Amino acid sequence: MNSSQIPHFDYIFTGTGLASLMTVYKMVLSGKFSDKSILLLDQDSKKTNDRTWCFWEKEHSIWNPIISKKWDSALFANEKFQRDLDLKPYSYNKINGLDFYNFVFESISNQTNITFLNEKVTDINELETHVFVGTEENRFTCKYLFNSIYTKAFAENQNKYPVLQQHFVGWFVKTKEEIFNPEEVTFMDFSVEQKGNTRFMYVLPTSKTEALVEYTLFSEKLLPKEEYEKAIENYLNQLGSDDYKILEKEEGSIPMTSYPFWEKNTKRVLNIGTAGGWTKASTGYTFKNSDKKSTELISFIQNEGFKMKDFHKKNRFWLYDLLLLDILYHHNELGSSIFSSLFRKGNPKLIFKFLDEETSLAEDFQVIMKCPKLPFLKALLRVLF
Repeated sequence: MNSSQIPHFDYIFTGTGLASLMTVYKMVLSGKFSDKSILLLDQDSKKTNDRTWCFWEKEHSIWNPIISKKWDSALFANEKFQRDLDLKPYSYNKINGLDFYNFVFESISNQTNITFLNEKVTDINELETHVFVGTEENRFTCKYLFNSIYTKAFAENQNKYPVLQQHFVGWFVKTKEEIFNPEEVTFMDFSVEQKGNTRFMYVLPTSKTEALVEYTLFSEKLLPKEEYEKAIENYLNQLGSDDYKILEKEEGSIPMTSYPFWEKNTKRVLNIGTAGGWTKASTGYTFKNSDKKSTELISFIQNEGFKMKDFHKKNRFWLYDLLLLDILYHHNELGSSIFSSLFRKGNPKLIFKFLDEETSLAEDFQVIMKCPKLPFLKALLRVLF
């Protein structure tokens, strides 16, 4: 096949995870890209419920039709106290992965200018006038490439920026006993044994007898799978259930780092999603950040003469995240005390606004002053010197 026979597209998305699908869906909604040819490539057909996304929101969003459950109240706990958090005007929202995939693909399947191919990307090669993309079956070219395939080595083969993982195993369970409060999400329960790490339980109840129960760590190293599952089993027993059915399981590991992935962007290739640093580094939350970034990206590429390398810019929240990750990297056992100091008396609405990076400097100060000072001062000195 010579170069003139290789299919050419205006935009190719390598990987069709959250960021890619959000961006393409918003391209459709905007009505500004109907004259552009778009190719989506992924080895995963997106036909399974492989993950759960949660985010907090004050207003209804375009994702409202696929939100499967909302909570206006959340529980925070450690071994010494527990607090019920009134989240209003926010709600804490849950979206099932398969519902999201179906929702987006139903929309884009009606667009004659958009093609999805279930193929594994094997090669990306940027040339002066276009980008070459190879899969195990085909070859393509495009004017611009949006890449969401995460390369672990970029962050892990350097020492300047700490790299942790938000790693977890979750069970969707149905219990015989009524042990859950379907009106309240368990946001973080640090009452579980910490074992020198930052470990907590996370519970998304959908009825008095059904919930997603996750054992989550913010730490550098993953655990043997049986350790996660034993922790979930013990927690269910503590809640009062030893008779339950596991309906589904999920597991994952989300990189938590302030590594500047955007520095890998080039003239024609823009990294997005986790591969572009779109995951909120200090929490591992991805949905809300990707929603914001994809909206920014749609606006950005409509500008005449846009330059891919100019898309991302650092802000002060990047530094805040870096300081927390530096603390947890050097003293992972401090996670419970830091989050507990924040939520013990802090305003949950202000904390959520802060995590959404929407606070003023004065509001930042209110949140930061709830945290222990010495670990952050030491982290600041390590970062600066």
